[in-house]
Amino acid sequence: MSDITKEKIVESVPQRGFFGHPRGLFTLFFTEFWERFSYYGMRAILIYYMYYEVTRGGLAMDQNTATAIMSIYGSLVYMSGIIGGWLADRVFGTSRAVFYGGIFIMLGHIVLAIPGGAGMLFVSMALIVLGTGLLKPNASTLVGELYSEKDARRDSGFSIYYMGVNLGGFVAPLTVGTIGTEYNFHLGFGLAAVGMFFGLLVFMFTRKKSLGLAGTNVPNPLTGGEKKRALTRIGIGVAVIAIVGIIAVWMGWLTLKSFVLVVACLGILIPICYFTVMYRSDKTTDVERSRLLAYIPLFIASVMFWSIQEQGSTILARFADQRTQLHFLGINVSPAWFQSLNPLFIIILAPVFAWLWTKMGDRQPIIPRKFSIGILFAGLSFLVILLPAYFGGENALVSPLWLVLSYFLVVIGELCLSPVGLSATTKLAPAAFSAQTMSLWFLSNAAAQAINALLTNFYSEETEMIYFGVIGGVSILLSIILYLFAPKIQSYMKGIR
Repeated sequence: MSDITKEKIVESVPQRGFFGHPRGLFTLFFTEFWERFSYYGMRAILIYYMYYEVTRGGLAMDQNTATAIMSIYGSLVYMSGIIGGWLADRVFGTSRAVFYGGIFIMLGHIVLAIPGGAGMLFVSMALIVLGTGLLKPNASTLVGELYSEKDARRDSGFSIYYMGVNLGGFVAPLTVGTIGTEYNFHLGFGLAAVGMFFGLLVFMFTRKKSLGLAGTNVPNPLTGGEKKRALTRIGIGVAVIAIVGIIAVWMGWLTLKSFVLVVACLGILIPICYFTVMYRSDKTTDVERSRLLAYIPLFIASVMFWSIQEQGSTILARFADQRTQLHFLGINVSPAWFQSLNPLFIIILAPVFAWLWTKMGDRQPIIPRKFSIGILFAGLSFLVILLPAYFGGENALVSPLWLVLSYFLVVIGELCLSPVGLSATTKLAPAAFSAQTMSLWFLSNAAAQAINALLTNFYSEETEMIYFGVIGGVSILLSIILYLFAPKIQSYMKGIR
C-alpha cells in the first residue's frame, strides 16, 4: 500500500467521535466485543466439557488429552491467521475478511451447540479456526488503518480497542460459563453463537459510515497469472494434505501425540518462513528489513508471554476445578468464573495504561523494554502459584485469592506487551505485507500454545512446584536479557518508538 493510499484512507475515516478517537474505533470495539464474547465463552467451558463425565454432560476424555486438545485448538486458531492475512492482503481486503470470519465463527458455535459427541466438536473447531483466522488479525489491522504512523493517539487507541476485546471476555465466562457448567454445555455454546451474531450486526450496520475507506484497499492484489498459480498451488496442497492424512490414519501414524508434535513444529517453522519471505522480498525496503530484524526478539518474548498467559484456560482451569476452594465467603464459585479475572483486570487497568502512555509521551519506555516488563510479570504470575503448594502441601485445597493474584500479575504484563505489540506490528510491518505481519504477530500465540501442548503433559499435582517454578524462572531470565539489549534492538527500528 503506497503512502498516498494510506493518507487517503486516514482522511476518509471520521477522525473524532469515540472518546476523542476515530468513529471507526466504535465499530471495531463492539465487533471484537461480541467475537470475544463468543470465543471466550466457549473456551471457558470447553475443557470441562471434554473431561467431565458423561453423567455431567461431558465427553469423559482423559485430562491430559483434553488439555493437549485445548492447546492445539488455540494454536490452530491463531495459526489460521496466515490464511486470513494472505486473503486480506491479496484477495478481498481486511473489511471483507472480518465479515466472512464472523460468519464462520458463528456457524462453528452453532455446530457445537448441537449434541453430537467428539465428531461435532472437531467440526466446530475447524469452522472456528478458519473464522478466527479471517477475523482477528484483520480487525487489528483495521484499527491501525484508522491512524497515521505519527498519530500520538495510536497506542491509546489500541488500548481502548483491547479493552473492548476484554469486556466481551469478562462477560462471557460469567454467562456462558454458568449456563454451561451448571445447566447444559450445549446451551452455553448456543449462547456463544448468539454473541457472534450480534457482532456481525454491529459490523454490517456501522462500517460504511465509520470506517470510510479503511479495509477496502487490497495492498498487494494478485495479478491474473498469480491467481492461476495460487489456485493450482492451493489445490495441490489440499490434495497432498488429504492423501497424507488418509495414509497416516490407515497406517496408524495419526495419533494425538504425533499431531501435537507436528503442530508444535509448524508453530516454530512457519514464523521462520514468514520472516525469511518478507525479509528477502523485493517489495521490502532496506528500512523495512531493519525493522523486521528488530521484530524478531519481540516475537520471541511474545511467545514466552503467551505460553504462560494461555495456560489460564488449560492448567489454571484444571487448578481452579480441582485444587481450589470453590465455596468461598458463602458463595459457590464456578471454576469457569476464573476465566473472567484476566479480562476484568484489563478492563480496570487498560484505561490507566492508555492514559499513562499518552501522558508520558516521548518519556515512556521504548518498545523492547515494555516487552521485558511484560514477560517479567508473566513469570511472577507463575511463581506465586508455588506459594500455596509450598505452605499447604500438594493435596490441600488453596484459597481462590492465589489464582486472583496470579491473574492480576499476568494482566499487568499483558498490558505492557499485547496492545503495544499490536501497535508495534502495524508500525514495523513492511507496506506490502501489512495484514500478513499482523498474522505473524498472532503466530507468536500459535507457537506458544503449540509448545504448551507438549509442556502441559508434564503437569500433575506431584510436579506442580517444578512446573510453575521452571517456566516462571525462564520468563524472568528472558526479561532481564531483553531489558539489557533493548537499546540495540530499538536502533534497528529506524525511528519507530
